Amino acid sequence: MTLNEIDKATMISYRIEQAEETIKEAELLISNKMYRAANNRIYYGIFYALLALALKHDFSTSKHSQLIGWFNKTFVAPEILSRELGKTISRIFESRIKGDYDSFITISESEINSRFSDMKNAIQQIKDFITKH
Repeated sequence: MTLNEIDKATMISYRIEQAEETIKEAELLISNKMYRAANNRIYYGIFYALLALALKHDFSTSKHSQLIGWFNKTFVAPEILSRELGKTISRIFESRIKGDYDSFITISESEINSRFSDMKNAIQQIKDFITKH
């Protein structure tokens, strides 16, 4: 392995660890009924997993929407990964935007629990794909 490959592998591992840690953060926020903050962490957990996938495939961007667009074009459109996963990621991204920037947003316990479940599933699917490919 070259130094760049070691660095790449280390960064991929780091991003996966961030995603997994963010699951714990979201769980803690949910248990304390801090749903807006949990909503943010739910998105970022998926974001970190997507960054790991992007690193694995030599894609780089600083824009969230561009990362999601790349993911959809590269993995969802050709049905390498499920359309449902693509829809979940887009839905959670939109939810994060609304939760962070709109006024008077209320997120119910059932909504946040559903998003949390979707987050864990999305991160696991991305991790499994990275591991297998």
